[in-house]
Amino acid sequence: MTQPPNPPYGAPDPYGQQPQQGYGQQPGQPGQPYGAPPPQAYGPAGTGGTFFINVLGQEQGPLDFGTLAQMAVSGQIKSDTAVRSAESQQYFQAKDVPGLYSDKEWLTTVLISWLLGTFGVDRFYLGYTGLGVAKLLTLGGCGIWAIIDLILVLLRKIPDAQGRPLR
Repeated sequence: MTQPPNPPYGAPDPYGQQPQQGYGQQPGQPGQPYGAPPPQAYGPAGTGGTFFINVLGQEQGPLDFGTLAQMAVSGQIKSDTAVRSAESQQYFQAKDVPGLYSDKEWLTTVLISWLLGTFGVDRFYLGYTGLGVAKLLTLGGCGIWAIIDLILVLLRKIPDAQGRPLR
């Protein structure tokens, strides 16, 4: 006997079975893509998407999450910059805003690049699988690519695969 084809994820089943629920999704909730943050969930306690930053004792803002992310990528703010949400008076570090900085640590990346960079482990760690394989097969470009990558990581010029700066 053959099995009927499965319906698309979350679609009602014509054979009367309940639709599958996503990871962490409650029955009856509309689905979100896996890994996508819930709307307006930026900030330590699920606060809104408007922020203020404290630079040299001066508060600047309001800034939306997109502007804050652009400032992080361009180096205008660092991971230890004091940030607060519009709803709170308490400051926290910019690296604690979900999605603003990578979950990968800079020092860990430096050590991996120094010790195992010839085998491409640093690129695998940052999420660049294709470059990791190429670096592995060429033994780090006969060592030259490994040295260049180490220098770029030391200068904080290589982000993670999602383009977020390292912590």
